[in-house]
Amino acid sequence: MHINMKLIRQSIINEVQRILSISLLAAVVMLSCATITSASDLKLIDAATLQSTASKYVILDSRSKSDWEAGHIPGAIQFFWESYTRTDAKGVKYSSLPPQELAAAFARLGIDEKTPLVIYGDADKSWGSEGYSVWLFTWLGHKGPIRLLNGGIQSWRAQNLPLAKNAEKPAAAKARYKFEVKPQYIVSTEDVQNNKGAFKLIDTRSTFEWIKGKIPGAVHIPWEDFYTGKDHRPLSAAELKKLLSKHGVDTSKPVVYYCLGGVRSAYAWTVHQLAGLPDAKNYKGSWAAWEKRAGQ
Repeated sequence: MHINMKLIRQSIINEVQRILSISLLAAVVMLSCATITSASDLKLIDAATLQSTASKYVILDSRSKSDWEAGHIPGAIQFFWESYTRTDAKGVKYSSLPPQELAAAFARLGIDEKTPLVIYGDADKSWGSEGYSVWLFTWLGHKGPIRLLNGGIQSWRAQNLPLAKNAEKPAAAKARYKFEVKPQYIVSTEDVQNNKGAFKLIDTRSTFEWIKGKIPGAVHIPWEDFYTGKDHRPLSAAELKKLLSKHGVDTSKPVVYYCLGGVRSAYAWTVHQLAGLPDAKNYKGSWAAWEKRAGQ
């Protein structure tokens, strides 16, 4: 009887240890998964789906005004990055407007934080402005769905879908756009300067710009490498992982994209987020801010 009690006690101890081990493992898995999150409700949408569901969205054309005037998706509001940036007090060009100003500008377009959005561009001469638009709304904590048109205006034209040339009148302004800035999607010059080695920096500028100067420790992947095909579709998850691996980028570590002013890098950031990889950061000041950093 004495021996049996010892066996019972040992069996209970073993079972408790097993349960604790399983619980600990589950907690670790949950914490790991918590770091792999998508930016807002961000997904791709194809041209045919957009045409049949257009009334559900506010559609934003992220190309220049001249391109928008030449022909845009019916109902699309022109939303080019230059209208939402300026030279800041430190003389840094292409700096995004403060969140309060952005929120007011969105409200004037009839957009609140829950508005379903479709964003498109051409992933070409507008410097991937559609990616910047996606990042901008995500940074401000947009709560509504954000859809990026897969293949942009090229895919719309390829299906011979209608284009408009008339000016689109924004919907009646909402009371306000309630923003909640998400710091996990942004990095400052001070962060880059004081945390060397903490991030994997990816320079998305042209080869010419890269040769002229770069942030120490960065790898060079031009932003055009983040799309593929004649429609300029964002790389798939598998294609992006292959591209980053080719350049020695470990995506389990924090990744920071930069360019000249944060526009092209925001396109790369958007492709990264669409791929479902751990959240990346966009250095919105980018090279323009790095050149003006204190103490250089």
